[in-house]
Amino acid sequence: MKYDCYLIGPVSLDYDEAFDGVVKKFIGGALIYSAYAELAGGRRLGAVTKMAPEDQYVLDALYIRDLTVLPSKATTSIHNVYHTPDRERRTATVRGVMDPFLVEDIPEAESEIYQMAGLIYGDYDYELFPFLAKKGKVACDMQGFLRRAEDGALVFRDWEEKKEYLPYITYLKTDAAEAEIMTGCADRREAAKLLFDWGAKEIMITHHTEVLVYDGETFYTCPLRARNLSGRTGRGDSTFGSYITERIDKNIPDALLYASALVSLKMETFGPFKGSRSDVEEYIQERYPEY
Repeated sequence: MKYDCYLIGPVSLDYDEAFDGVVKKFIGGALIYSAYAELAGGRRLGAVTKMAPEDQYVLDALYIRDLTVLPSKATTSIHNVYHTPDRERRTATVRGVMDPFLVEDIPEAESEIYQMAGLIYGDYDYELFPFLAKKGKVACDMQGFLRRAEDGALVFRDWEEKKEYLPYITYLKTDAAEAEIMTGCADRREAAKLLFDWGAKEIMITHHTEVLVYDGETFYTCPLRARNLSGRTGRGDSTFGSYITERIDKNIPDALLYASALVSLKMETFGPFKGSRSDVEEYIQERYPEY
């Protein structure tokens, strides 16, 4: 079986603390949010993750069918504290970090896209970049290379090796703050230009108002139109996952519209997206009539 997307990343045992002090414990991580968004579009997925054996019972709650689980000394776990109602400002502490993925950890799997759905610097051995690029298109979220666990805190640092490894990446995703850390540019378009010049082929930068994509020639944008932000956590992962799999058979504007609408609908409900393609299409008709 050939997959549309094969995801490689941690499952995270997360704590989500709202600005009013309410805490929710749940299964999160880029792999989860991306996979559910991709499955909603009817895509064929496989995935590999690493967890401590004593935590693997949580996977019974997931419906990612082709999931390989490898043992790890620890399971990734993050506590997010949101400081404002719009959930744009947050701090995070690290409760656990999984063992890194090595080339020999990747199962034999044929896929159109290989998605490195990381969370924390050190999740991947760098030999994975050339290895995966020889197999298919590489999709990579920069949060897994900029966020570092330091004395229990989750802090952001630039990725020193970026210019060496960005050329292996077809689809690259950052949020606006991460793009500025990597490039020094507060202007998202200028940041996207630099990331393209350094080798990545298609750049996505998410923002609370819109999603921007740059392919080296044209800037494409689409607004986010969620009616509430109950499900803000996982915004970027859901956007990226749905976008890259739509790009298999859609052009950039159509894939971007679908991904923007999906994540807008997803943000109205806590947790990963559990709707369908038809739900997204109805949302586009309702919330994006000019498209």
